[in-house]
Amino acid sequence: MDQSDKARSGVAGLDNILCGGFSRGSMFVIEGTPGAGKTTLGLQFLLEGAKAGEAGLYITLSETEAELSASAASHGWEIGGQIKVFELIPPESLLDSDQQQSLLYSSDLELKEATQQIFAEVEKVKPRRVVLDSMSEIRLLAQSSLRYRRQVLAIKHFFARQGATVLLLDDLTADIDDKTIHSVAHGVLLLEELSPNYGAERRRCRMIKYRGQGYRGGYHDFRIVTGGLQIYPRLVAAEHRSGFDSSLISTDNVPFDALLGGGLDAGSSTLLLGPAGTGKTLIAVTFVMAAIRRGEKGAIFMFDEELGLFLRRMKALGCDLKSHIEAGNLVVEQIDAAELSPGEFSHRVRAMVEQKKIRTVVVDSLNGYQASMQDENSLILHIHELLQYLNRQGASTFLTVAQHGITGEMKAPVDVTYLADTVLLLRLFEAMGHIRRAISVIKKRTGRHETSIREFVLSSKGLELGEPLVDFRGILRGTPTFTGEPSQLKERVR
Repeated sequence: MDQSDKARSGVAGLDNILCGGFSRGSMFVIEGTPGAGKTTLGLQFLLEGAKAGEAGLYITLSETEAELSASAASHGWEIGGQIKVFELIPPESLLDSDQQQSLLYSSDLELKEATQQIFAEVEKVKPRRVVLDSMSEIRLLAQSSLRYRRQVLAIKHFFARQGATVLLLDDLTADIDDKTIHSVAHGVLLLEELSPNYGAERRRCRMIKYRGQGYRGGYHDFRIVTGGLQIYPRLVAAEHRSGFDSSLISTDNVPFDALLGGGLDAGSSTLLLGPAGTGKTLIAVTFVMAAIRRGEKGAIFMFDEELGLFLRRMKALGCDLKSHIEAGNLVVEQIDAAELSPGEFSHRVRAMVEQKKIRTVVVDSLNGYQASMQDENSLILHIHELLQYLNRQGASTFLTVAQHGITGEMKAPVDVTYLADTVLLLRLFEAMGHIRRAISVIKKRTGRHETSIREFVLSSKGLELGEPLVDFRGILRGTPTFTGEPSQLKERVR
C-alpha cells in the first residue's frame, strides 16, 4: 500500500508495527484497561496530524477538557489551538427529573442525543482525524449487544462518508468479553499493563487485527515517558542483513590469540562461562580494548556492577576505559535491572549498532539480564534474535554468565552455550595453598582452536596467559589432582 494512504501515528515505533501507519478513512479500536496509555496515544495521533495541517477532534465522554489539558501538559504538550476538544455532556432535559420521559427508556434518549451531538460536532469541525473516548460509555448507553453493534456500524458509516481516520478508545470496563466492535473496526490495537513481582510495571501492545494490511505481529514492549508512548517493535533478525568483513579479529595478546586459534571471527558471538571471580568481565573488556585500538567503537551493557566501581577496577587492571568514553570510542551503560523490558534492551543495543556504528558489544551479565526479566517466558528467544541480529550486522558480541558455585559441580542459570559461536570456560582451582585461574576454549564453530587448559593471572598489565596445565587432572571440575613431581608444582606456583 502507498505510504501516502497512511496516517502516521506520532508514536515512536508504532508506525513500524503498522507498516506505515493507520489506513486513512478507516476506523480503528485502541483497547486496554485504564492506565494502559490509550488517551496518551490518542493525543499523540491528533498532534501528529496537527503538524501536517490536518484538523483533529477529540470527543470525550469520560474525561473533562481540563483533565485532558492537564494530561497533555504533563507531556509538555499544548493542545489549545491544535486540537479541538468536544466534551460531550448530556442535555439538560436528561438531568432534570421533572422533564424525564416515563413511557420511554431513558437510555434510548441518551444514546440518540449523544450520537446526534457527536455527528453535529463532526460536521461542524470537519476533522481529518478523530479520537472518540470512550466506547465503554456508548456500550453502557446501548445496554444490549445488538443495539451496541448497530450504533458502532452507524458511527463507522458516518465517519466513512466524512473521510476521517478514527480511533475509538475502549477501556474494557463495560464488558471485557464483548468483541462486537472487533468485527466492525478496520483494525484493533491492544495495550496491556503488567505488574511483575518486583520493579516497575511493564507494558506491551499487540495488533490483533488490521484488515487487508500486513503488520508486525506478536507482542511489543512499550513505555510511557514524558513526551508520550515509546514502543519498541519486536526484533526480527531475519529482516536485518548486511555485508561485512568476516576476517579474524585479534586480542593483541599473542598467547590468547594462540588459544583461540588465531583470534575470533568478526560478527560472531562469544560466551564467557565460569563462577564469580574468574575474570570474565576483564576478558570481555580485553576484546573491547583491542577493537578500539583497531579504530572501532565498543559498547558495554552492565547489569551487575556499579559504573564508578567498574571503571576504577578496570583501570587498576591496565584498562583506562574513562578516557575512551570521553573520546567517544566507548559507551558504557549501567542497566537498572528492575526497570527494563527485553524489548527496550534490544532497542538500545540496536540503536548503538545502527546509529553509533558500534562493532563490539558486551553484555555483562546474562544473570542480570535474566533477573530483570524473571517473569518473561521467552528469554532464550530474545537472546537468540539479538545475537542473530548483531551477527548479521558484523558486530562481535561477548556475553558473560556466572555459574552457581565456586568449585565442584556448577550450573548456569540460563543455558545459551548452543547459541554462542565460541564458548570460553573459566575455572578456579587450588594448588599449594594458592587460588589459581584456568581458561580453555570448549567450542568454536568457525575454526580450529587449542584444546589445552591454560593458567592465567590478572595483573596491572591485564590478562597474562601461562603454559598449558599438563600436570593437572580435573581442573574443569574445580577439584584438580596434580600428577607431576612435587618439585615441579613448587616451581609452578612461585
